[in-house]
Amino acid sequence: MTLPMFPVAPSGPRTVTLVRLAGEIARSLAPVGRVSVEGEVYRPTRTGGGRIYFTLRDRAAQMTVTCPQGRAARCRAIAGERVCVVGAVSWISERGDLQLVAEAVTPVGDGAVAAMIAEARRRLEVDGLLDRPRRSIPLLPRLIGVVCGADSAVRKDIESVVAARFPGYPLRVVETFLSGPSAALSIMDALARLAADDEVDVIVLARGGGDATQLLPFSDEELCRAVCDCPVPVVSAIGHEGDRPLCDEVADLRCATPLAAAAAVVPDRQALRLSLAARRATAAAAFERHTEVAARRLAAIDTGRAVRQGAGLAGARLDRLGDRLSWVHPRGRAEEASRRLASIDRHGPAERAVATGRARLGALEWRRGVHDRVARAEGRLEADARHLQALSPQRVLERGYAVARDAAGGVIRQADQVAPGALIDVQVAAGRMRARVEQVVSV
Repeated sequence: MTLPMFPVAPSGPRTVTLVRLAGEIARSLAPVGRVSVEGEVYRPTRTGGGRIYFTLRDRAAQMTVTCPQGRAARCRAIAGERVCVVGAVSWISERGDLQLVAEAVTPVGDGAVAAMIAEARRRLEVDGLLDRPRRSIPLLPRLIGVVCGADSAVRKDIESVVAARFPGYPLRVVETFLSGPSAALSIMDALARLAADDEVDVIVLARGGGDATQLLPFSDEELCRAVCDCPVPVVSAIGHEGDRPLCDEVADLRCATPLAAAAAVVPDRQALRLSLAARRATAAAAFERHTEVAARRLAAIDTGRAVRQGAGLAGARLDRLGDRLSWVHPRGRAEEASRRLASIDRHGPAERAVATGRARLGALEWRRGVHDRVARAEGRLEADARHLQALSPQRVLERGYAVARDAAGGVIRQADQVAPGALIDVQVAAGRMRARVEQVVSV
């Protein structure tokens, strides 16, 4: 019986180039993927370009960690502090160095977490985000946005409040990761997606309880700034009453639990009905009161008296106007002067003044002003008539001028407008003539 032949592995080393070996090492790291590893920060440094380097070490191992400049805001690297690094292992062929490229570096432990939150709070306070004016929650939002976890417990709590207060009220729920180093980015992405919807009028950030490390994403500085920059009001409902992440301090409304947040943003249908009914009743009562007052005032009006008073006032006003017109007229002025002179005591020492006044009154000619105006108007009219007659074409023809027209009736102003032999029409002061051009002489 013949046994099958198998290839025998060579006993000697495999010969490869350095470039190929580096490439194989890099490819072998691909299955490792993204990792989350804890350790102690040793000798952290920051380059001029903003990149952070430190050594992450444990009792029996250590590795170089680098955080790019774009991720430096999420990298808290303090010597001696225990941290959790999330990132991917990378092989640097040029230096033959194995590095852990960090996406986020967060502290582990209550003391370190509290210190990081305190630093973020100071930066937000310096920028005035903690004391910014809060926006009011709309009474009837068109659409309520909710950011919650994928476990659906919080979602069920909010939906139960909707069913009790206003069944069928529109909600848009976005489920995402709420714990872990990359949770803050996921929450910001969900917040941005809801804010991009024009119908969303309020957004609720909801999460159940947890320890300080689990709630750490809601104290992320970038997330807090995203809440402040959100175009619609944001309600924070993180954990329980004793939990106070930074989101609670920058949100437009802070609620102790997700149930309380749902009760704050979902309108109460029955309460709205009662409020509308009360407003309608108040408006109807006010209308009736105004109607009764107007009816009483209308009934109290004496229309006959108003007409009589109006007629009396109109008559008195007409009398006053007549007196004023008579006084303006020259004859009225003379008569008024005569009445005044007649009323003077003739037996007093003013007899001489009375006689003088009568003499002046007799010499007064009130028509003179009117005649003068008419005479001036007639003079102007005659002057205008003479001017018009002087400009009349007929008067021009009478002075010996003539108007020549061609066969089409157009006035001939230049000799070159006609040719020899052409028939023309000549108009003089009395009559017209037909003539033929014998010669054209240009000037």
